[in-house]
Amino acid sequence: MADDKGRFPDPHEFKVPPELEGWEEMYPTHHLFSEDRADWEKAQFWYADKIHAPEPLPPLDLIFQEAWQISLSQYTTRVFCIPPAQGIAQRLVGCYLYICAIAPPPDEIIGEKAGHFEKRVFYVFEHYDELWDKWLIKFKALGEEMRAVNVPSELPKYVADDKVFPAPTGYYESYDLIESFDKLVNQMFKGWQYHFEMLNLTYLAYLMFADVSRKLFPGISESAIGKMVAGAYVSMFRPEEELCRLARLAMSSDGVAAVLGANKPAADKIAELQKSDAGKNWLAEYDKSSDPWFYVSNGSGWYNHEGSWLTDPDIPYSYLKGYVDRLQKGETIERSLDGIEKERDEVVAEYRKMIQTDDDRKAFDDAYNTIRTIYRYAEDHLFWVEHWFHTIWYKKIREIGSVLVANGMINDVNDIFMFNRYEIPQLLTEVATAWALGVDIPTRGEQYKAKAAKRRKILEAAAEWNPTPALGVPPEEVAEPFTIMLWGITTDKVKEWLKGVDATSGADVSEIKGFASSAGVVEGPARVLKMLKDITKLQPGEVLVCPSTNPSWAPVFTNIKAAVTDIGGLTSHAAIVCREYGVPSVTGCGYATAAIKTGDIVKVDGDSGVVTIVKRAG
Repeated sequence: MADDKGRFPDPHEFKVPPELEGWEEMYPTHHLFSEDRADWEKAQFWYADKIHAPEPLPPLDLIFQEAWQISLSQYTTRVFCIPPAQGIAQRLVGCYLYICAIAPPPDEIIGEKAGHFEKRVFYVFEHYDELWDKWLIKFKALGEEMRAVNVPSELPKYVADDKVFPAPTGYYESYDLIESFDKLVNQMFKGWQYHFEMLNLTYLAYLMFADVSRKLFPGISESAIGKMVAGAYVSMFRPEEELCRLARLAMSSDGVAAVLGANKPAADKIAELQKSDAGKNWLAEYDKSSDPWFYVSNGSGWYNHEGSWLTDPDIPYSYLKGYVDRLQKGETIERSLDGIEKERDEVVAEYRKMIQTDDDRKAFDDAYNTIRTIYRYAEDHLFWVEHWFHTIWYKKIREIGSVLVANGMINDVNDIFMFNRYEIPQLLTEVATAWALGVDIPTRGEQYKAKAAKRRKILEAAAEWNPTPALGVPPEEVAEPFTIMLWGITTDKVKEWLKGVDATSGADVSEIKGFASSAGVVEGPARVLKMLKDITKLQPGEVLVCPSTNPSWAPVFTNIKAAVTDIGGLTSHAAIVCREYGVPSVTGCGYATAAIKTGDIVKVDGDSGVVTIVKRAG
């Protein structure tokens, strides 16, 4: 925690629990604090990235973090040239990811960037729809390239005749194996290069609209600004819509609804449905929806252990059961945009009437039309990148893991994630070399198996540790807009950390403050959920309290009164989705999951950003 000098631990002197001994060897050295960069590193303010990496990072899962650090930063500094902004740097401590927003560049650089910014950014704003269509075509093509990567299912005793006659192909399974991983790494980095083509500009458009609104309407609430941008059709809602379609189809299909409504594992339900024509027809429709719409992670898409709707069908089938149960009660299960759009238009019209001059009205209209045009990408990117694209990648990586298991290098397919992207080529080269040399050639499989087991134990120990929320010298004021808007890190939040208020606190807390991210005031019983696997415990009319929400949780938003999160700002997933469903939310509360217990009666004020514990359970 913080020391008595008003700063957090020095990143170079910070100690981790002894159970984590050897954690450094899991990761590439460029992601560790180092003495040759000490002066610069000690001068920065580092905070835990609970948005992208709330858990200890398995070595191979670090690749996503590596990719976004480069891509996000380059678009800010070198491509779209946002004048005062620089990149976001990353470091690892005890298997946890810390990041820092780099201070603005010198004035002369800001001036240079301004010219590029105005020319490039506003061009994208003006041509967004056209550019988005082109983006989606090329991103889908990249995903299909990844899906088509040839991972040899086995290294054959002898190369097949058709690879020798009528002429040798020139390269064989040993090359294919090594090349497949290289291709997958390169495709992942390329995908993340694409990822930020317009994402940063989406957040920028929100900031610009919010800035115009605050100048024109002093004292306007964040929830009112959020209302004005709500009501968008985005791809991230399509998986839920497909589930709704399938639930309604089940209601009109002989016996299907009864099977889906049973308290059985998905595998048992699928087996039962395969016994009837109606069931088979329904399953065929399910399969049609699966690609691409069920390429959805069971979490954020950032961790290999989360699985997906494809690998763990119990998740979508549990949602289907809930939808069938509600349909049988005569309830509506689909998200309705009509009320949200009507309220949005009324709020916009109300504020627009208050504008006094034509110039101010034009400034408002321009900013509003821009955000309304491009805002949907904030959630669209989630589906196509973190879910569809990542799901394909995980599947291909596990194919490589199967080859390593078959050749005695690791014990389990998922052990491949215990090695970082620089180490895996070593394992593959050993396998390829042993195959090429002939029969009975030894490898160092036992060494790699032991290393994977050791690293799993380190990650398990790290998961039990509650690391400091920040490192280094805190700024007098947190002013970097993306830090506030996306991560939910504010000056007040840092002051709370310095006082020792963090995720371990909360026993005597009656009021928690966060971001007023979706308007409305409700009161109801809390349901604290820290893991997706517990989502089935959520009851209609409860207030969801969680570290953060993920897109795979979307089906619950038609069933809850409000959402409260520990992590996230005004453009976090929870904030956006709650606005789209008309559900009040307070995000970035810091320690709500510790302070609130399941069964507590809580009042969620999405207008002021305050959560009050009205009555304790029991």
